Amino acid sequence: MTRVVFLLVPGVILLDVAGPSQVFATANTAGGSYEIIHVGERPVIASSQGLALQVLTEWPDLSRDDLVVVPGWSAPREEGSGALQQTTLERLRRHHAQGGTVVSVCAGALALGRAGLLDGRRCTTHHDIQQELARRHPRAHVVPDVLFTEDTRVMTSAGIASGIDLALHIVSRRQGAATAARVARDMVVYARRNGDASQLSALLSHRSHLDELVHRVQDHIDERFDQALPLDLLAEVAGVSPRTLTRSFTAATGLTPLRYQQMLRRERAEHLLTHGSTVEAAARAVGFEDARMLRRLRRDTVRGGA
Repeated sequence: MTRVVFLLVPGVILLDVAGPSQVFATANTAGGSYEIIHVGERPVIASSQGLALQVLTEWPDLSRDDLVVVPGWSAPREEGSGALQQTTLERLRRHHAQGGTVVSVCAGALALGRAGLLDGRRCTTHHDIQQELARRHPRAHVVPDVLFTEDTRVMTSAGIASGIDLALHIVSRRQGAATAARVARDMVVYARRNGDASQLSALLSHRSHLDELVHRVQDHIDERFDQALPLDLLAEVAGVSPRTLTRSFTAATGLTPLRYQQMLRRERAEHLLTHGSTVEAAARAVGFEDARMLRRLRRDTVRGGA
């Protein structure tokens, strides 16, 4: 069981809380094990939208596998919003020092900065307050125009809807990209991971559609990408003709089923290569008979291929 502790502050933005909370709650229906807890320095927290939220004032015991998330508030415009006591900031520091992960959404990065957790680290926040974050915390490396950043167990997002993207990324890391894609589909949101193209996952970047037939076939390929998957077999899974499947799959993803499978194989092979595998061993591990096809796919990628 992973505890996800949301630290709510006065003036908290509802979507900064609700979006990531819903991701972890939905992940529980897909085999996850997350306990969602909301805490604050007072039992009732007034949100920026006027809705009052009841929270716990006693923190649970945390392990290094647990997450502490600081949602944003309407900073720095509203007087008194985002206020946190030094004892609370010390909790953030202590959790990170003990090996835990600390996350911020939108203006929550200002709280991490006050706790000293952004010094020397890459971070981001909503574009309206990026300059404010950099001014207040000059030792932080504020990255503009990205959805989120991750640097030594400190994760920050641009805020509002991008808190969902960051939560999906966390689920992808902990349960796998296929589960994150299912969660995104259940929530009817785009399955995005990061503003940097090199960090896009094929499992997620080609799931931004609502064609349930194609999702069903993608689920089948995701779980068996290292196996031979003839088009006739995939069409049987979908319950349509091979021609209909190819047309629907290409319309939804921009790829044929075979090309999608090859992308998954290449992506997994790249992961193995970065962990010391040889090209030949990586090629066999992902289902290629030899390394020639993997080498060709990698060359195509360098030249600008999919």
